[in-house]
Amino acid sequence: MTSMAAEPAQSPPTKRYRTETAVMEYHPPSASGGTDIRTSSLTEPTMKLTGHKGSVYALAYDPAGENLVSGSFDMTCLLWHAGGDCSNYNVLEGHKNAILDVKWSSNSERVVTASADKNLGWYDANTGNRIKRYRGHDGIVNAVDTSTMNPEVVVSASDDKTARLWDARVGKGEVLCMDHDFQVTAVAYAEETHMVYTGGIDNLITAWDVRQGSEKKFALKGHQDTVTCLSLHPKGTHLLSNSMDGTVKSWDIQPFVSGKNRLYKTFAGATHNAEKGLLKCAWSPDGSMVTAGSADRIVHIWDEPSTEELYYLPGHTGCVNTVIFHPKENVIASGSSDKSIYVGELGK
Repeated sequence: MTSMAAEPAQSPPTKRYRTETAVMEYHPPSASGGTDIRTSSLTEPTMKLTGHKGSVYALAYDPAGENLVSGSFDMTCLLWHAGGDCSNYNVLEGHKNAILDVKWSSNSERVVTASADKNLGWYDANTGNRIKRYRGHDGIVNAVDTSTMNPEVVVSASDDKTARLWDARVGKGEVLCMDHDFQVTAVAYAEETHMVYTGGIDNLITAWDVRQGSEKKFALKGHQDTVTCLSLHPKGTHLLSNSMDGTVKSWDIQPFVSGKNRLYKTFAGATHNAEKGLLKCAWSPDGSMVTAGSADRIVHIWDEPSTEELYYLPGHTGCVNTVIFHPKENVIASGSSDKSIYVGELGK
């Protein structure tokens, strides 16, 4: 096994926060400079995690906030402790191509992976063993999401122009196929309302009611290029989308809203480049902030109510492919094409 380590970053990324008058630079206090006010269980305010041999494409915290999983071009997932020194404690193997997305089950016991080898992996997070391999897609599997209510159910999006619903309790797993006209690059599952949301190269976000087979309910129009990620608001009221058009948008998906009124807010500042990566986006646990991957090597975090940029976090030396908030603490994690992961506290 290759050496895997979590080490304090030599120069913690500069952080900016919004004040009454302007965006100012914030430099975390040094070890020798007075009392260090800590806001998390991390050993250091900013940690750099190394071990992957290829670009890091996806990150996910388990719902309890105790573990972090990372998916990479190197065909593996690494499991890390979310606190302390963020040590690596397991490796998930078995895919034959890059891992493009990863999610935890709602009970924190399983990890599901989406891979360019056209398969999904269903792993035991405790032992690292693969329990199932979901086969059925005829193209690269770009994205995956899990149910917040049923730990056995997942949904996937693929270049084969389908999104598929899977249940670990059912034979080969597949229980529903949603056919599209174009490749599907993003997916989100809102089980409380029985809806699956998909995005693709047609620039649209489509809503599907899984109670009625593969029936399309409505489409969200507003992006001018491929939708690269979808993320559901913690309360299920809004949907966040990242796109190659260089914008991050939020959409009101509540039942009583309709038509053009669904486009809620636009967050500017993140960029995409010629690599055409499927850059992720995410909500903070309380929905007050949003973040997104960016090709400019910066982690961008916006204030959701005002859409103003709150944090501008440099440090990575490659495209930031994925960013995720810790579900319990004031911490954010980012994964990059530079093969590293940063985990750090957000300044108050």
